[in-house]
Amino acid sequence: MSNDIPRSLREVAHFQGGVVTRKQALAAGLSTGAIASKLKYVRWRQLYRGVYATFTGPVSREARLWAAVLYAGKGAELSHETAAELLGLVDRPALPIHVTVPASRRVRPAPGLVIHLSARARNVWFPRGVLPHTFVEDTVLDLVHAAGSFDDVCGWVTRAFGRRLTSEGPLLATMSQRKKLRWRPELEGLVRAAAHGAHSVLEFRYDRDVERAHGLPPAKRQVPFTKPDGWRGFRDRYYEQYGLVIELDGKEWHPEEERWADIGRDNLASTAGGSTLRYGWDDVTRRACEAAVQVAESLRARGWHGRLSRCGPGCRAAGVAVRRSA
Repeated sequence: MSNDIPRSLREVAHFQGGVVTRKQALAAGLSTGAIASKLKYVRWRQLYRGVYATFTGPVSREARLWAAVLYAGKGAELSHETAAELLGLVDRPALPIHVTVPASRRVRPAPGLVIHLSARARNVWFPRGVLPHTFVEDTVLDLVHAAGSFDDVCGWVTRAFGRRLTSEGPLLATMSQRKKLRWRPELEGLVRAAAHGAHSVLEFRYDRDVERAHGLPPAKRQVPFTKPDGWRGFRDRYYEQYGLVIELDGKEWHPEEERWADIGRDNLASTAGGSTLRYGWDDVTRRACEAAVQVAESLRARGWHGRLSRCGPGCRAAGVAVRRSA
């Protein structure tokens, strides 16, 4: 039995990762009997009800994503973690596949799919061969709305800015168009912080919980410097007036290979005659007061004349004064 299909359907399949719908096959001239025969003799495989892979062999990630969005039907777009994958907001594919459809429609549940309903119906044209997906601002806000903790919210927002996928204006504008959005009171400040250099959850937490909460002077963020080999690097935080570098090495939202790159960057800062303090996740989230004292003492040794503030009733940095020089 041949797997020949009409030319028009072959072209459709080419732009859809080798996947077609039953409706597309019938419109191209195949009979219901021909479709049944291809399935019976395993020339085609059903991926979802009415959605077929027109090839044998492994089913690629692209084909599975096309199958999901075709199954979901008119107006469907890949969204949430799946859109994040396509946009480069995450580095690895995640299961299940997330698809958003207009709220006016209902899609029968299927294994491996999460169907979301949205009242924000869009009439967006995607070029042939491009998987329909939510744009980056909507993707970030969808993930924010679904986040279980504010640290997760920070992770999505700071990563989007750190990877230069969005900017302050478009994200705030998209926020204003949403009637329902969890974490809204905290989100605007987070967006502004991310736009001005908080490129990870840990950086945001350092700025908020160590620096501002304890009255430390504001450091410059993401300060470029040139390595001995001529390549450009960035220092997370730099108290330029005092020559103090802060490097933040977080495990959450921070790929392992970047952590090793940070260690090398620390060494470079030290050998160049600078002074560096490094803080990890626990240092900033569980020992923020102690970190603030250490930063304050380092700044004091370099001429800062300030005094630490109390971050709250139980502040462990309370009463620690930075002595003024004579």
